[in-house]
Amino acid sequence: MQAPAYHARLRELADEHYEFVWRSLRRLGVRPPETDDAAQRVFLVLAQKLSSIQPDKERSFVFGVVMRVASNVRRDLATARAREVAESESPESIAQGPTAESAVAQAEERATLDEILAGIPAERRAVFILFELEELTLTEIAELLGLPVGTAATRLRRARQEFQASVARLHARGQGGMP
Repeated sequence: MQAPAYHARLRELADEHYEFVWRSLRRLGVRPPETDDAAQRVFLVLAQKLSSIQPDKERSFVFGVVMRVASNVRRDLATARAREVAESESPESIAQGPTAESAVAQAEERATLDEILAGIPAERRAVFILFELEELTLTEIAELLGLPVGTAATRLRRARQEFQASVARLHARGQGGMP
């Protein structure tokens, strides 16, 4: 591919898919500040593989890369966290006040959502995220992931069941005498 055409196609991919990439990474469990770095990794892979991306399959290819990068980032972070367990923050180090409390509450809610989503196997989580959060149709999801529509529907149904079961467990745990 000629250099000007290569750069133009890469720019077009970035312009068209950046927000989708960032949201998908975030919803696949990549937390800020790693989200921006992970998005850059996605586009580095796309730049390397640009000549093999079929024009009518771009979104599907992009999402496949996003899933692999998100998996790698989560694995790397889990390894890093395991090394830092002894240096964890104490509750006293969190600033007090209404703003801090609301920020902590929001962070806890986001962490709970991330935990629930992480408990759903990747192939079902992808369908769930694309349908419930990205608001794509089952037909679009099936096309994007290269699945039959029936398979996408089954994965969505099972992911919803797993999501609801996780929420029910969290509610039961919260009402089961925990402060």
